[in-house]
Amino acid sequence: MSDWDGFGTGRGPSEERGQAAWSVWSTAETQTSLTPPPWVSPPTPVPAPAPAPTPAPAPGRRAWRVVLGVVVAVVLGAGAGGGFWYVTHERAARDHVAGSGSTGGSGSGSTTGPGSSYRTAQDPTGYTLDIPRGWTRAQRQGAKAPVVSYDSPDGTRRLQIFRVSENSPAESLDLAENDPGYGFARQPGYRVLGRASGPTWAELTYRYDDLGHGGRRVIDHRFQAADGSLYAIRSSGPESLDPALVRTPLTTAIGSFCPTGANCG
Repeated sequence: MSDWDGFGTGRGPSEERGQAAWSVWSTAETQTSLTPPPWVSPPTPVPAPAPAPTPAPAPGRRAWRVVLGVVVAVVLGAGAGGGFWYVTHERAARDHVAGSGSTGGSGSGSTTGPGSSYRTAQDPTGYTLDIPRGWTRAQRQGAKAPVVSYDSPDGTRRLQIFRVSENSPAESLDLAENDPGYGFARQPGYRVLGRASGPTWAELTYRYDDLGHGGRRVIDHRFQAADGSLYAIRSSGPESLDPALVRTPLTTAIGSFCPTGANCG
């Protein structure tokens, strides 16, 4: 049974986004005619005298016209400038609103899984499950079924998945532990760290001494899948490692495991 957690060769390759509202004042000039004063009466008819030249406008009126012209120019300029500011400000505001709108969709392009550190593997042996990104797949033929392994990049942690043929998860786990020929209870340094079970599953946590890698922690979980078949998923890693780093990949794999064609919703 030591090969269930061995570190042999044969590992396969990795499987593994407007104008201002303003009325301009009237600037039309009032036209006047000059007539002789009423006290000037010619005693006798004589040819009409030549018209006297039109007197130059009084300085006050000329100054007023200049002031009025300046005011009108300022008003018109202000109106045009205000209209230009209004138009450009409104356009800029519309552009800002259009540019700041958000669109739906994550755009991540990631595969389905519990998080960015996991991916969904569609295993050719007939099931899907979520595994850590970067872990590499290998497969070998077991005594009764293919054994699939997913190894961490540094080679220290491993997930193993295979189908079992016993009548229940508890029976399968008991046989794997205690069989006199291959039970892993016979491994050096074997010690049980925990047991747990439910109506459709059984689990054993233990440690043992690997000749090449020292103390190892293993969690062996056997369960009934959605299609009624029985599977085992084992997670292992160095005994010195945080136990959560061995437990979490197993929990994720179990929670996402689905045989091909089964209704796992």
